[in-house]
Amino acid sequence: MKIGIIREEKQPADKRVAFTPEQCKQLKECYQGLEIVVQPSPWRCYKDEEYQAQEISLHENITDCDVLFGIKEVPKETLMEEKQYFFFSHTIKKQAHNKALLQAIVKKNITMTDYECLTYTNEARVLGFGRYAGIVGTYNAFLAYGKRNDLFSLPPANNLQHYKPDIENELKNIKLPVIKIVLTGGGRVANGAMEILDFMKIRKVKPTDFLTEKFSEPVYTQLNPEDYYTLNGKHDFDIHYLHHHPQQFKSDFLKYTKVADVFISCHFWDNRADKLFTKEDAKVSDFKIKVIADITCDINGSVPTTIRSSKIEEPIYGYNPQTESEDEPFKENVITIMAVDNLPCEMPRDSSNDFGKDLIDKVIPHLLGEDTNKMIERATICKAGKLMPAFEYLADYIA
Repeated sequence: MKIGIIREEKQPADKRVAFTPEQCKQLKECYQGLEIVVQPSPWRCYKDEEYQAQEISLHENITDCDVLFGIKEVPKETLMEEKQYFFFSHTIKKQAHNKALLQAIVKKNITMTDYECLTYTNEARVLGFGRYAGIVGTYNAFLAYGKRNDLFSLPPANNLQHYKPDIENELKNIKLPVIKIVLTGGGRVANGAMEILDFMKIRKVKPTDFLTEKFSEPVYTQLNPEDYYTLNGKHDFDIHYLHHHPQQFKSDFLKYTKVADVFISCHFWDNRADKLFTKEDAKVSDFKIKVIADITCDINGSVPTTIRSSKIEEPIYGYNPQTESEDEPFKENVITIMAVDNLPCEMPRDSSNDFGKDLIDKVIPHLLGEDTNKMIERATICKAGKLMPAFEYLADYIA
């Protein structure tokens, strides 16, 4: 088999890569007869010379490859016919902006496996950049908090080389006042966020104590869906029922907005579900939260104060609850919003290294050996230009 690592062409250009130079060398050593070529890139976080130093070939023309690995959506004009691709397509929710992409994939008889759909038999995701989204998003939360309150100054995360030791070195000497931080979610993103909070020695407390107790130190609480959703007002909670019938649940999050100073959003949200709070809720004087790091970044979604995504270069903007519009981020009655939608790109080498390691350990054996439990098959949206049975619901989307 011949694997090609494509250049990221979607603009703005993503610096991440599926396999680092060292990982390419590792793959070639582990799988006899495997060839790997890399398409040259002027913006990839790992330079062309770093691949060459590991004796990995660089070629502009990679049409002779069997399988092509990327990260972001591949522009439809660069798609190669009758190839197998791995990348994040952002089409499974019928995203309007990628309709033409999936149409082109089908037209060109491509087999496309979506990283997002790679799951274990228990439906847990195999791959993702969530950990680094949580790490960088939480770092940015403190960057915003420090600026808003004129307490300390942190450099942008993308100005730092690595999570360890660079981000940790910036955070270790920060002195926080007595504040309460509420965090939602229980997956990779939330775990990444809690890595930062725990490194900073911020005490974790139970949701009930967070609501009722006063503390003499900064604290945070982690909320799972059962902590902020109720079924028709009752706390008879069933996570599986929530996954299949989210529209029947009501948000019970508002009570946390009355005591928290900072909100770090790391949860998955189904657009059929209730929003955590409303824009009207944010207008009330006892809505205490002044800094929101919306790592999930669903525009006008579960966190309605997120009215747009922000960019790495300018990660912070303000939301004025009274006017329901964007405003200066550090005004007294304005909520400071951090809503960067590509946070792992701020630490591209670290996040690429983690992602590639998981690819090698958890996915490549299925690709180059037996596809145990049909992991890759289940994640393949279309095969040779035809929608796979699990994704036939996309037929009207691309019609």
